[in-house]
Amino acid sequence: MTDIRIVYDQVGHTLTVWFTDGSEEYVCAETGDEVVLIKDATGRVIGFEKLNFSIPDPKEFRVAFETIPA
Repeated sequence: MTDIRIVYDQVGHTLTVWFTDGSEEYVCAETGDEVVLIKDATGRVIGFEKLNFSIPDPKEFRVAFETIPA
């Protein structure tokens, strides 16, 4: 099973999504749309961070996850 971790930083106004263990982070690359791609040592994207992300009421922050059958 693969874990996806979502971190909302209210103070820093960022939303970070990890597809793997964050300790594998090696380099980051900004896309220009206030999105930072987080990569491992092989260049594989292991997460991303959305900058300047905020929501009015963090208590109402919900995440929906869907899969599409192959």
